[in-house]
Amino acid sequence: MEKDQTNTPVKRLQVPAGIRWNADGLIPAIAQDVETREVLMLAYMNETALRLTLEEGRAWYYSRSRQALWRKGETSGHTQKVVDLRFDCDQDALLLTVEQSGMACHENYFSCFHYRTEAGEMVKVGQPEQRPEPDLGQVLRDLAGVIRSRREERPEGAYTTYLFDQGLDKILKKVGEESAEVIIAAKNQAPAEIRYEVSDLFYHLLVMLEERGVALTEIARELKQRRKEGTLR
Repeated sequence: MEKDQTNTPVKRLQVPAGIRWNADGLIPAIAQDVETREVLMLAYMNETALRLTLEEGRAWYYSRSRQALWRKGETSGHTQKVVDLRFDCDQDALLLTVEQSGMACHENYFSCFHYRTEAGEMVKVGQPEQRPEPDLGQVLRDLAGVIRSRREERPEGAYTTYLFDQGLDKILKKVGEESAEVIIAAKNQAPAEIRYEVSDLFYHLLVMLEERGVALTEIARELKQRRKEGTLR
């Protein structure tokens, strides 16, 4: 077993069989941000880069120009922590879902895909050092996942555990209280207060949905169907 620079044993993981490497022994790798769902970059991996990525949970790539391995962020500090790694159906490309630290692009943009064509010219869009706003749907999905784990594991001292222990009536009481707080904040025309109270309401609604066994995907399907029928315009 290998050892890293701190003399700690490093577990060697098996690279999956069946990968269709190109003629140069490489596979294209797309990185997508887990929070914003924005496509960050396209790079390449060889077998060693993929193995290191699997072992460390940090993105490694292979530079075709320098003919060398490189770990994302090794000089800039803008690392990529791998949340998920998937291959396409042909097993000749892979998708990394990552937690991007800092900017992904060497031009100091969050995504490398910050050019569009206008009148036959390449034009930059967005601003350097600007991180996109988080995707609300993804934030709600992540929070719903945390709430689900709290219901299953019941960690002591967690507020969510307290709500589940108290039961449905307590949860519904909190939903009602937070709904009233949202109304008051809106009447006060206080944006910061509205933001705070709506966030509280969203959280308690998610707890209620978990308690009643209703998934966010069911809400999404209902809203999509209403939109399709024209009842939401």
